[in-house]
Amino acid sequence: MSSRRSRSRQSGGSAAITDEQIIDLISKLQSLLPEIRDRRVDRVSASRVLQETCNHIRSLHREVDDLSERLSQLLSTSDTAQAAIIRSLLM
Repeated sequence: MSSRRSRSRQSGGSAAITDEQIIDLISKLQSLLPEIRDRRVDRVSASRVLQETCNHIRSLHREVDDLSERLSQLLSTSDTAQAAIIRSLLM
């Protein structure tokens, strides 16, 4: 038997996600997104929630990159007590 067929049989119906589970997951995502949560809108399409989720993740990545760059600059240009504390916390 091919590995493709065996994988198909192993995943079977028990691994399938139900419509209710998808709705529940979309609802949980919606509650985590400030862009949607702050608007106080009851009904938002699943595609909109997923789009906002992707946008929010991209924004968080940019923020992490910016903060990492700022921290890197601070640590490389500063030999102050603050830089020493930050270095010790990162180790």
